[in-house]
Amino acid sequence: MPKLLLKFNAAVLKEINLGREPLLVGRSPNNDIVINNPAVSSNHCKITLEGETYYVEDLDSTNGTYVNEKRIKKCGLHNQDIVGIAKHSLVFVEPPASAVEDKTIFLTPEKQSQILAQSVKTPSKPAVLKVLKGLAGEPEYELKGLSTYIGKSERVQVPIKGTGLFGSAPEVAASIHRKSEGYHLIAVVPGYPILNGEKVFASVPLKDGDILVCGGTTFQFNLENSAA
Repeated sequence: MPKLLLKFNAAVLKEINLGREPLLVGRSPNNDIVINNPAVSSNHCKITLEGETYYVEDLDSTNGTYVNEKRIKKCGLHNQDIVGIAKHSLVFVEPPASAVEDKTIFLTPEKQSQILAQSVKTPSKPAVLKVLKGLAGEPEYELKGLSTYIGKSERVQVPIKGTGLFGSAPEVAASIHRKSEGYHLIAVVPGYPILNGEKVFASVPLKDGDILVCGGTTFQFNLENSAA
């Protein structure tokens, strides 16, 4: 079952399971998800299921609703998308199809977690992004999570240096997703990430030794952690 993680900075405050009914989000106590923050509008946004896709829609809020750092009016949600609401965020989590199928045979949550962990065969060792050029917080980053975001925002796992006179860069420029078949680079800002000299506009698989350029920062993708 898809769910939302209500977070304040890095802390998870609540998990909300999603069904077919719309969910209202806002400061007023009549909402399904109440965020008691003066920067949040009384009725800020809503989450609805249309067909097989969940959508977030801004309800003319004062400070806006954001998806992966982009202000939106209405936007479809994909696994690990981050809905920004003032200082809070809602992380959309959609389990693999196998987890949904498990629930039809009434397994316990513990058994579901065990089977899911066995069925998703991610690479045995986390890959790393090694900084070759430009500024970043660390010399290299282990790609341990299922999703790793790259950009200038304080919320991303891999910060980058901007370009130009004012050092401009997208808040979230790209993401790397760890899947059963390997790692994939996704252009959150189409055409901004450059992989092996070519602009990336959608999703591409990553190979050992690939060179990734985001703004003024150049990385090398390595399948095995050099520290291992």
